[in-house]
Amino acid sequence: MPELSAADVNGSSRDAVLRILAVVRSIPYGCVANYGQVAARAGLRGRARLVAWALKQVTPDDPVPWHRVVRSDGRIAFPEGSSSYAEQLRLLKREQLKLMNGRVHKAQFAWREADLDAQLWRQDS
Repeated sequence: MPELSAADVNGSSRDAVLRILAVVRSIPYGCVANYGQVAARAGLRGRARLVAWALKQVTPDDPVPWHRVVRSDGRIAFPEGSSSYAEQLRLLKREQLKLMNGRVHKAQFAWREADLDAQLWRQDS
């Protein structure tokens, strides 16, 4: 875990970063989530940029599957052609995720809004 100050980016606490990383760790193998979904699941709705900042702090020896987080449209956030883009693409392909026109297909997202709504509002009969 990276060393963080008492008040990190935008006054966010270490607890917020730890919650973000816990959510990222919970993304199933072979699935992705977008930055906004991760923020919402961490109780930080609207803090997608904080998710990106937290993932930048991850070191290679930390087992956080950062590569499973993509933009809301399914694209990799790094500039195409960069080494970071190539690494994320390699890791996603290793998990057999398919990209079409540079985007992960929505069916491969771990959490779709309809699924989340169904879980929240499900009533047992």
